[in-house]
Amino acid sequence: MQIAVVALGKIGLPLAVQFADAGHQVIGVDVDATVVEQVNAGREPFPGEDHLADKLAELVPAGRLRATTEYAEAIPSADAVVLVVPLSVDEATGEPDFAWMDSATRSLAEHLHPGTLISYETTLPVGTSRHRWKPMIEQISGLTEGAPEGFHLVFSPERVLTGRVFADLRRYPKLVGGLTEAGTAAAIEFYEAVLDFDLRDDLPRPNGVWDLGSAEAAEMAKLAETTYRDVNIGLANQFARYADEVGIDVQRVIEACNSQPYSHIHSPGIAVGGHCIPVYPRLYLSTDPDATVVRAAREANAAMPEYAVQRAADVLGPLQGLRVVVLGASYRGKVKETAFSGVFGTVAALTDRGAQVLVHDPMYADDELIAYGWTPYHLGEPVDLAIVQADHPAYAELGTQDLPGLRLLLDGRRVTDPARFAGVPRLTIGGGETRGS
Repeated sequence: MQIAVVALGKIGLPLAVQFADAGHQVIGVDVDATVVEQVNAGREPFPGEDHLADKLAELVPAGRLRATTEYAEAIPSADAVVLVVPLSVDEATGEPDFAWMDSATRSLAEHLHPGTLISYETTLPVGTSRHRWKPMIEQISGLTEGAPEGFHLVFSPERVLTGRVFADLRRYPKLVGGLTEAGTAAAIEFYEAVLDFDLRDDLPRPNGVWDLGSAEAAEMAKLAETTYRDVNIGLANQFARYADEVGIDVQRVIEACNSQPYSHIHSPGIAVGGHCIPVYPRLYLSTDPDATVVRAAREANAAMPEYAVQRAADVLGPLQGLRVVVLGASYRGKVKETAFSGVFGTVAALTDRGAQVLVHDPMYADDELIAYGWTPYHLGEPVDLAIVQADHPAYAELGTQDLPGLRLLLDGRRVTDPARFAGVPRLTIGGGETRGS
């Protein structure tokens, strides 16, 4: 097949590589000329994705994968078009901002030819495929969705985690929902031709491509599985805050609860970040505003950076003038990405209290941290308070020698070793105060 992948980001580029590795001809489209240049040179434009560099170095020289900034170069020859364009959310209103996706959809529609399968993999509010993309593509292309000489439109959510995309593509069923039976059948045939699946005996049906029955069901499935995680973490954070009040280690409680098969409580922490968990509940709420449980969990999780900083202030007193380092700009360990990272709320809460705030992250150079408006911190410099915001593995090796003068460590991810901080008070979320010895 000839396949076009629109948007070569941290999901789109591995998908393009997967399709090419399965034996198909793939053209990736991206508005960033630098990304296109790097892909065409066989180099990964971002670090951290297992096997991506090796696969690019093999597939690009073999002529199986190339990139372009021009839709006119990729869409007309494509049998299938897969879109993984980012969908942003307005911070103030929580409403989805379709600007980038609208632009990409218009551009592909201008070059669409009959018989093309179009699959949206970006997470969407329920009803978007049918009520936004279908009429837009039909109007611009002059083709009719589902007609013999038209096109097929389906929704098939990406369900992978950055850093392990290729493994997750094999591990999890591929969900598909079309607007017509013919479109669904075309999508199933397509994904069966580009993906391989691990054998799993823990699923209610064989692993592979699963027909959800409609685009709306597939849209809701992705929102539901990620919103569940946000709600679960919100509950864990509520338990953690209460545990701090009464002097209980909530981690022991959660481990005990999860020792039987009907409890799956997640881990509490200083923040919920990334492109998915903080965002998709808002997409769900955009079409189901009466979902009070979802809204309450989102608000609880968004408040955790402020809660963590206040806990530090309860121990140290006013933070005015104190040197405070936030350890971790990334939203989670081993990923160089700040999307909805807890670093922003943590820095803001510290700044509001008059602290002298510094930021450290082993994956970011000084100039990159400065570009965010932060003052870089270097291990070995004196500091009064350290707050672990991201669970980078390197932070598990930290000790008092790395943070001289430290008066309090607040580990928002439970990644540090208390034994390495002899005599220094250590706080965790839902763990009370401990002191290394």
